[in-house]
Amino acid sequence: MSVLLQISDTHFGTEQAQVVEALLTLAAEQRPKLVVLSGDITQRAQPAQFRAAKAFVERLGAPVLAIPGNHDIPLFDLWARLTRPYARYTRVFGADLEPVHSSPDLLLIGVNTTRAWRHKNGEVSAAQIDRVAQRLSAASPRQLRVVAVHQPVAVTAAGDRPDLLRGHPAALRAWSAAGADLVLGGHIHLPYTLAQQGLARRLWVVQAGTAVSSRTRPGVPNSVHILRWGDASGARGDEALTGAEAPAICLIEQWDFARQDRSFVRTAVTSVQPERG
Repeated sequence: MSVLLQISDTHFGTEQAQVVEALLTLAAEQRPKLVVLSGDITQRAQPAQFRAAKAFVERLGAPVLAIPGNHDIPLFDLWARLTRPYARYTRVFGADLEPVHSSPDLLLIGVNTTRAWRHKNGEVSAAQIDRVAQRLSAASPRQLRVVAVHQPVAVTAAGDRPDLLRGHPAALRAWSAAGADLVLGGHIHLPYTLAQQGLARRLWVVQAGTAVSSRTRPGVPNSVHILRWGDASGARGDEALTGAEAPAICLIEQWDFARQDRSFVRTAVTSVQPERG
């Protein structure tokens, strides 16, 4: 089966060295075909923090698709925030703030939900919604179709509702109708997988916790997600799909950092079946 590693909210500047090393070990063991960094890569968008993030990315041993989070825009340097908000980010992760990965069995679309004039909250515009929907509609049935944003499009706790992505109802409707299977997010440091009903077709929201930062929520350890998809036989890569068939299954695994073992351990698995037609 193909493997994707979702890492979010690393907040370099607040990283824990032993957790970083454990995550690098996990990546080496699991050998993902792609790593997704779903925002808040740094704590305060400082050059040293981006350098630390770059060193980490270079050790992952896999291609990386990154999108910025609100913490990746300078907060206290107002001139930089207003005139060149992404300058430090793009030096490390490139000028494309909405990268797309397309391979025979995966379409992953990054969406920049940050805004220089917003401190914390994110938003998705009508133009962004339409652009993503058009790309999803053109996808092959063989591809797992994934959208990555930073702020959540669905929450499980009332206290997290203020952090919902502005424009998320329209985005979910359009992206579901266009064939999205999963929407990845971060921002609130709480991991979960949530099925979204009442849409044109069912999709799942996959929210990552904070991967390596000390800024964890009470009782919630550092965590990441690993996605595996393909046919039920467990074939790897492009061999997992034949003809025009959709992926038969996608496993969404939550891996938490176990401090006593100094390693990431799998703590939950959600099995989903992409819908086509």
